[in-house]
Amino acid sequence: MNSRDHFLGKPVAIASVFLASILLVACEQSKQAAPAASLAATTEKVFVVFEGPWAFATDPKDANAVLALAPKTKAHRDLNVAASNNLSLASGTYDLSVPAHSGLASGTLDPSFAQARINAKSLQHALDDKSGRYVIRLPKPEAYVAAARIRSRVGSTYPPDASTEQNYVTQVSLRYSVSSLSGFSLAGTPDNGTFNPLLLQVDTPTIRFVIEPAMADVPTDLCSTHSRESFRDLVKFLGLSLYVDFPGDTGDCHNKDPQNPRPAKAVGSMSPLERVAALLSGNLLEVQNASVIGLGYPSFLSGSGGARNISRQVIAAMYFFHAQGGSCRAPILFLTTTP
Repeated sequence: MNSRDHFLGKPVAIASVFLASILLVACEQSKQAAPAASLAATTEKVFVVFEGPWAFATDPKDANAVLALAPKTKAHRDLNVAASNNLSLASGTYDLSVPAHSGLASGTLDPSFAQARINAKSLQHALDDKSGRYVIRLPKPEAYVAAARIRSRVGSTYPPDASTEQNYVTQVSLRYSVSSLSGFSLAGTPDNGTFNPLLLQVDTPTIRFVIEPAMADVPTDLCSTHSRESFRDLVKFLGLSLYVDFPGDTGDCHNKDPQNPRPAKAVGSMSPLERVAALLSGNLLEVQNASVIGLGYPSFLSGSGGARNISRQVIAAMYFFHAQGGSCRAPILFLTTTP
């Protein structure tokens, strides 16, 4: 009898051990899956977008940080940083703090990002150019993502060779996967005065650093004059010899291009404000000559009397009441620092 009980007890014991092992494995798998599911549930992608004449370089003092640099020029408004709240910034150096986020971007950039080499001395000179630049220091992102592209050519000779033509990135998003939308803040040192740290309220996952043109694009400008000027100012600020060209531009744009080292002598070099002043002061000949860079208007408006007054009003309205904005069509530059 005892031997029979002993014989029946073995299968029960074996089954119990087997069942306990299954439960233990399932429990461990549940423990491992729980943190991953929790992490995925609390991570959100945030995009820090840069619009305007920007260049990017690794911070020479911190390999895990990136610097965004832009010249401060009369052709542009002050830099504006915007989340749900926003603020205009004076020239200076600023730091964007990002809450806990994912790893760094890979070393390979998409070829649609225009790239250039800059020596360490030139980069430092740009960083030290007080009252003439903006510098934003921020952690390296997990990815650089194109936010806008424009077809153009970029090269070290003027005009750039057709072989360089492609859809270059003109606005860029730095992507971070963060644990919280709280904790984004901006601190820094303006070149003049003081700056109180700004806590950015990020209700939607986008922060924008925008440098807008001081004036709207001229509707009849067929030569992308503002974008050419912006790129010229950017590379001059960085001490680089680079040029941009837009294959879609019509007319004789190269002779009036502000980048051209041997431009044709023309009144077309007047700034938009100078052209309007010439118009309103009655010097319509200068405004007509300015049309060589795209500011044209019908010939019947160049007459005298009432037609002349109409021409003044119409062209002035083109400047002051045209939809505000427009954007720089020139590529953003990604810099590799050399000794």
